[in-house]
Amino acid sequence: MAEERDEIGPATAAEDATEPEAQASEPSPTQEEGEPQVDPIIALEAEIERLKELHNKAVLAAAEYDNAAKRAQRELQDARKFASAGLARDLLPVVDNLRRALSTVPVEAVEGDEQLKTLVTGVEMIERELLAVFERHDIEVMDPQDSAFDPHLHEAMFEAPDPDRPDGMIVQVLQPGYRLHDRLLRPARVAVAKGGKPAADTGEAPAETPRPGDHVDTKA
Repeated sequence: MAEERDEIGPATAAEDATEPEAQASEPSPTQEEGEPQVDPIIALEAEIERLKELHNKAVLAAAEYDNAAKRAQRELQDARKFASAGLARDLLPVVDNLRRALSTVPVEAVEGDEQLKTLVTGVEMIERELLAVFERHDIEVMDPQDSAFDPHLHEAMFEAPDPDRPDGMIVQVLQPGYRLHDRLLRPARVAVAKGGKPAADTGEAPAETPRPGDHVDTKA
């Protein structure tokens, strides 16, 4: 039996001696066989490109937010600025009727009738007060008498032959125009000269030749 143990002993020792070499030659469990090695410089460059893309997206999102905020602020300002446009436009016929009422009363009749004079004075006060209210709310009256026709501000009702005035000159205001801040509430209705000397001879910029009915959109 002792001999058998002696024979087994050296063989077992030799096998034990070869185990570390076998373990050393086996690949690491965390590294798969055939997996390519990643160049750290290439990996770093890819990460830089990814960060650049994220930065560009963040800058674009910030710009879009800023534009949206500015647009909302402008819309809010316009809403406040032109909130009274509808009411003002509805009051324009009232001002027109007051002026028509005053224009129908002869001066001679007013001078000879104290009651009529008092009535006319009261209507004039109402007209002035209403126009003062318009002025406080930045509603401007446009009376373009003797100015060049502008299709963006005026509506040509007819052409009046006048050899002494340049073509396109406003010779009569039939109805004044109004605007709220920089927005037109109503164009002025006018008559324009036709057949006169060219506008260039007067040193003025030539006006666009109007046609009856020319006007701009008055919607606020």
